[in-house]
Amino acid sequence: MQPFRICGILASGSCYADRMTIVLRLLAWGLAAAVAFATLGPPRYRPHADIGQNGEHALAFILVGLAFGLAYQRNRISTAFAAVSMTAVIEVLQLWAPGRHARMSDFIVDATAVCTGIAIAAALGWVNGRIRPQTS
Repeated sequence: MQPFRICGILASGSCYADRMTIVLRLLAWGLAAAVAFATLGPPRYRPHADIGQNGEHALAFILVGLAFGLAYQRNRISTAFAAVSMTAVIEVLQLWAPGRHARMSDFIVDATAVCTGIAIAAALGWVNGRIRPQTS
């Protein structure tokens, strides 16, 4: 493979992984912003599914955890800590949002779901590493 330059630094390999990481990080932060808006914004703008309140929370935060787990693969423990902290902040901010309420049960569902999403991302990474042949 031919060497190439990134910001004036000679490098070898493919830019694909770096570009995909950027896309995944943008997706993760966009999804987190959408979930925060749906959680803190006016109820009329929230999507509703027929899976109940806990199901909606779990689905949204599993997707957030999956996105962050794929986007930030190097230190998933720190990613999980940051994601659980984000869910706590969103829950606390509901104290000041009109018509919203902060519940410990919602936080537990959200934190469990975001960690589940990160665990799914870790499992996908592990499987990908086992299936894909190692190149040196």
